[in-house]
Amino acid sequence: MYEVEVKLPADHETVRARLAETDAVHDARVTQVDTYYGAPHRDFAETDEALRLRRETHRTDGEADETTTKMTYKGPLVDAESKTRTEHETAVADDESAMGILSGLGFDPVATVEKDRDFYSLDGYTVTLDAVTGLGEFVEVETETEDGIDAAREGAFAVLRELELDPDDQIRTSYLSLLLDE
Repeated sequence: MYEVEVKLPADHETVRARLAETDAVHDARVTQVDTYYGAPHRDFAETDEALRLRRETHRTDGEADETTTKMTYKGPLVDAESKTRTEHETAVADDESAMGILSGLGFDPVATVEKDRDFYSLDGYTVTLDAVTGLGEFVEVETETEDGIDAAREGAFAVLRELELDPDDQIRTSYLSLLLDE
């Protein structure tokens, strides 16, 4: 499975106004705390991979509801025109035990990324407004595909244009890398 993603910096107030003029549906508001791990056997920064443990708290009317945890592996980028990469993710029942397993195998936490996210559905894509602690506001447009990377990327570009955003303004750098470069 490939995650095809296009991300760019954008003012949320402007994008929300544009979303309101479209057929976009607001799906969820969450807070995510992502802990990224380094591997004992290779340098993920060099191989462009990532291993993270994500704690996600769903919010209703500003109040915290349910918290879930997922472990995700992200492979290196496979497309020069977007942030497309392989991704494998699974739910974790006990995040403390998962951290213990990772630590026991020599995987050490290297950084934490915190963000508030608003998810919308538009034209078969997920549009996410991200407020990332220490970095600012971003918009991501993404979908998953088995093998239609080019078509999925062009569809993401079309959604950005519908929101009056320029796909040429995209950044292919992860939030983790952006924070580590600060």
